[in-house]
Amino acid sequence: MNRMKAFAPRALNILRYLLLVVVIGFAVYYLVSQWGEVESALEVISWQSALLSFILVLVGLGFGTLSWVAVLNGLGPRVPALRASQVLLVGQLGKYVPGSVWSYVMQMELGKQYGILRPRVLVTALYAAGIGVVSSLLLGALALPVVIQNHPELLWLFLLLPVGLVCLHPRVMTFLASWVLKLFRRPPLEHQVTFPVVIKAVGWSLLSYVAYGAHLWILVNSLVDPDVGTLILLTGAISLGFTVGLIAFIFPSGLGVREAILIGAMTLLLTVPQATAISLVSRAMFTAADLFAAGIAILFVVIWKRRVSRETTAYLREEVRYEHSTDPARLGTASNGGRESE
Repeated sequence: MNRMKAFAPRALNILRYLLLVVVIGFAVYYLVSQWGEVESALEVISWQSALLSFILVLVGLGFGTLSWVAVLNGLGPRVPALRASQVLLVGQLGKYVPGSVWSYVMQMELGKQYGILRPRVLVTALYAAGIGVVSSLLLGALALPVVIQNHPELLWLFLLLPVGLVCLHPRVMTFLASWVLKLFRRPPLEHQVTFPVVIKAVGWSLLSYVAYGAHLWILVNSLVDPDVGTLILLTGAISLGFTVGLIAFIFPSGLGVREAILIGAMTLLLTVPQATAISLVSRAMFTAADLFAAGIAILFVVIWKRRVSRETTAYLREEVRYEHSTDPARLGTASNGGRESE
């Protein structure tokens, strides 16, 4: 019996690594399978434009990570930035497996490995997604002319905006987070989520979509000479595309859904074949950026292993103190040397 208890954590870690390998394999396969069409499209784009556009995707991904970390740290004890970034950047590769729920599973498992409670990671992921939807709809309104002309059936999405704004109110956010934690038999939040946390998360999210819009604008700029108005339009289109892609969760990372909106916006300046080629290049850049960022996050943790280990140890102590201070029933368990498992 003792051997089984000792083996269980090791077996769970092995399963986590196997899941990570499978997820990365799907992402790499997706990129390789699209490379033939992407390579031909890249021939008409200057390498300077391609490089700058890819850098902007990484910048947008960085802003999005800061938004996620802001939510995570607004829900409890501060998590070391490198660990939190790794949980998101590696975990989100799960979106390339059909059924984007795998992204949330990966994030929860990675979070648990670093001592972050699964329910807290899940609440963070759900709220970060909600903040992303609100931000994308705010900027997506800039692309309304394209939506009305090419995709009027998507206008109902904007009905989600007032609901999303209400859910971002700190009191509502705190109530819903505590409700989810209660479902997992975890103590509720000991403090209310603050306005600065919400504002910071929304601000980083908006900057993320602006960077993505600039990425698309640079690609279009390699074929024609668009103006600032086009930058605004493309920012709105790619922002709205992310929300539609999120809702179309049965496709890997919203495959094909986001492109339909982008092509509709770009055909105001380009031919349909050109717009299709640009959308393929954009999709490949996002996949490559996801893999690159996840690799960098892992590399940084390996390089700064001692520092991260010290920060993680300090965090775990704070997490235990936080749980016990909000759940008197656990105090008795702790005093008897017992430990409640998740």
